[in-house]
Amino acid sequence: MAEQELFEQLHYQENEQFENIITDIATQGYSIVDDFFLDIEVKIMRECLLEKYEEDRFKKSAIGSRTNEVVAKTIRGDFILWINETEANLAEQTFFNKINALVDYLNKTCFMGILHKEFHYAVYPEGTFYKRHLDTFQNDKRRKLSFVCYLNDENWLKTNGGELVIYKPDGSEEVIYPMPKRVVIFESQVLEHEVKEVTNDQRLSITGWLKTR
Repeated sequence: MAEQELFEQLHYQENEQFENIITDIATQGYSIVDDFFLDIEVKIMRECLLEKYEEDRFKKSAIGSRTNEVVAKTIRGDFILWINETEANLAEQTFFNKINALVDYLNKTCFMGILHKEFHYAVYPEGTFYKRHLDTFQNDKRRKLSFVCYLNDENWLKTNGGELVIYKPDGSEEVIYPMPKRVVIFESQVLEHEVKEVTNDQRLSITGWLKTR
């Protein structure tokens, strides 16, 4: 009985969290969640990212769709590694389990029609940034929601830079610091945004998109 009660409590908390995300996106186009993942989940995902980065498996980021990429250091400077869900290790499957639960909830309650997703690790070394842009392409409008999960360690400081700036339609700005465990979800085709220069250390995240047909 105790296990069943615990399961129901966790399920209720997850649904409440998802409802808060939906409300935020409906009212302002983005949501900031500081407890989307557990501490231990973020820890194993960060360790996985760093292990693969040290193995030199990342590549320089590019501008444009994956079929038409052009590296442009003056626009963005991060290094990325795409994550294949079908080949996911334990850390990555932990990530996708929560993402899939969110997608199921969005499709059932909001009829968003999310059928695909794509995610990659992202490392911004000191001195790198990503200029203001929109997460959509002229020939590909499938991206519905953008998703960022910060994997910086617990000692990350706001003075390290790497802030995400969301530019709202009314001309105002939302400055979001990449604090560990923080997740940001926003409308891909509506909100322009940028990553400010990382001034110290390196900025770690999993970034991706939930996509319609």
